[in-house]
Amino acid sequence: MALYEHIYLARQDVTAQQVETMTEQFKGIIEAGGGTIAKVEYWGVKTLAYRINKNRKAHFTLINIDGPASAVAEMERQMGINEDILRVLTIRVEAHEDGPSAMMRKREDSDRDGDRGERRGPRGDRPPRRQEGYEGAAV
Repeated sequence: MALYEHIYLARQDVTAQQVETMTEQFKGIIEAGGGTIAKVEYWGVKTLAYRINKNRKAHFTLINIDGPASAVAEMERQMGINEDILRVLTIRVEAHEDGPSAMMRKREDSDRDGDRGERRGPRGDRPPRRQEGYEGAAV
């Protein structure tokens, strides 16, 4: 069986619970087709780079799949019928990422950046201060 990373975008006006229900439905399609789900990550509501069907935001969900191509094709077909799904992307990969995806690591890093400390110059020292009596002439 092949390994896939699948991301789908759901409309912004559906609830997170409805997105979870859709994810469970799609997991059932893969498992019925003889595949397994390695990991599911809900990335939350994010702003889109451009409007898609009059939506500026969407719910993002990642699903790592180990299964046959026919099961993935059936899941994508079902997603195409669903009006709440805006976009779908499935990529075949050599191996799944261990641990959290890059989007989840980014979220963890941004949580820690709240206290960044004092700003430093290019050499690690403090930025130069203006000297007293400086009128714009070379000192």
